[in-house]
Amino acid sequence: MAIERFHIQVAEEALNDLRERLDHIRWPDQMAGSSWEQGTELGYLQSLVAYWRDRFDWRTQETELNRSAQFSAEVDGLNIHFVHQRGVGPNPLPIILTHGWPDSFTRYQKIIPLLTDPGRFGGDPTDSFDVIVPSIPGFGFSSRPILRGSNSFHVAELWAKLMTKELGYPRFAAAGGDIGSGVTRYLAATHPELLVGIHLTDIGILRDLIAPSGRTDLSEGELRYRSVATEWIAREGAYMSLQSTKPQTLAYGLSDSPAGLAGWIVEKFRAWSDCGGDLGRSFTEDELLTNIMIYWVTGTIGSSMRMYYENSNALPPIGRIEVPTGIAVFPADILLPPQEWAERRLQIARWTSMPRGGHFAAMEEPELLADDIRSFFRPLRNKEIA
Repeated sequence: MAIERFHIQVAEEALNDLRERLDHIRWPDQMAGSSWEQGTELGYLQSLVAYWRDRFDWRTQETELNRSAQFSAEVDGLNIHFVHQRGVGPNPLPIILTHGWPDSFTRYQKIIPLLTDPGRFGGDPTDSFDVIVPSIPGFGFSSRPILRGSNSFHVAELWAKLMTKELGYPRFAAAGGDIGSGVTRYLAATHPELLVGIHLTDIGILRDLIAPSGRTDLSEGELRYRSVATEWIAREGAYMSLQSTKPQTLAYGLSDSPAGLAGWIVEKFRAWSDCGGDLGRSFTEDELLTNIMIYWVTGTIGSSMRMYYENSNALPPIGRIEVPTGIAVFPADILLPPQEWAERRLQIARWTSMPRGGHFAAMEEPELLADDIRSFFRPLRNKEIA
């Protein structure tokens, strides 16, 4: 199937159904004197839902999203939704940006103009990119896979075909965070000939450092990571355990209740961002709700969580990556990687410790991230053509 233009247009019936549900939420109670320590705080969520019901304007957000050039293409039997924004400059470098969970392609909404048209923001036009931002299958406006094997490795294979066969780029750059980091690393591991370089904001949870192995050769940084990661998983990792084992059970409630969906998602935006416990410091209510709405109107919270199950049960091993790699470490991200571990497994060409920002860096600190991406790929651009 040829590439087709894509335009977001949610049916009015779906919005009417949402309003009805928001009008009839059955709220739980909350333990006296508690705040966020047992999960999303009741008062905050009631306030967010009130804004959602009374003031949030989906049509305005829909119009804003539709300002980006969006398309759909069939790749291996799946319809892939993607933004394809052309760069403004003498020779834009194509770059594919991959989001994660619980965000969506909107993770990169702020950064797209900074990469496509740096001259507009006081940068050098020779640093421009053609930016491609797909929705991972099972997320948002892409198809929902129903067969086993839809994991990060599979997505990397889809991206390779999307970029080369559908869009005609012989070589390209790639970047991502969260699930997008894994997809990007698999791209580099399995198709190094296609990649100019990769840029990451994290390298996932390093399970080989956490699992008891009897290893005695770990560095101080790796031992520190093991301790911090083990504590973090015990305190914050329940979502990951559930989505990796019983995502279908959880999907019933989150697919049926907008309040439940919002509570599940905003807890992660608060815990994983550099907001200091105040979501309003890093995200507007419109930003949070636009992302939540994409899950709601497409009915993809269940299919998005299934990727955790597939990644836990069917991922092939990944070897050392020789493609030039840039890593930007944001201080409030989930788990900060030990640099020595990364250097043994990735061809690190640039390592940047950022002054601020968290897991959703492209939303929280788009200028910092865009500048690091431009700086990392600048010396690699002459390798763009094979």
